[in-house]
Amino acid sequence: MLTAGEVAGLIAATGWIVLVCVLTMVLVRLARLLTETTRAVSDLSSRVAPLLDDVSVTVNETNRQLVAVEAIAQDLKQVSGHAAKLSAVTQTIFTGPLIKVSSLVHGVRRAIEARRPRGARPAGQAGRRSVGQAGRRP
Repeated sequence: MLTAGEVAGLIAATGWIVLVCVLTMVLVRLARLLTETTRAVSDLSSRVAPLLDDVSVTVNETNRQLVAVEAIAQDLKQVSGHAAKLSAVTQTIFTGPLIKVSSLVHGVRRAIEARRPRGARPAGQAGRRSVGQAGRRP
């Protein structure tokens, strides 16, 4: 029979063998995982490279289009500025004399009305009623 020391050594050796087997299985699975991960990264890399090239082309084209849009916006800003200046000049040219002519015509009309007797009407308004008399019957 085996002595107590031999039995203890046999149990310890069996424990080490089980431990080594478990660690070997873990290492094999880890190796498979690393192999699959390497394969996935390689596959992903081969797929991502063309996508990055497409994105780069798209970004470059977008930048080119933005430069063109910026130039158009700058021209539009310049045209709107010129239109505003032209509008201001037109307003200045026409409104000043127009107000003066209007006030002159109003003054002349008032002067003519002041010189005319109260009962007399101009020839063109003989059958018309004035605005204040429109609602009343004669």
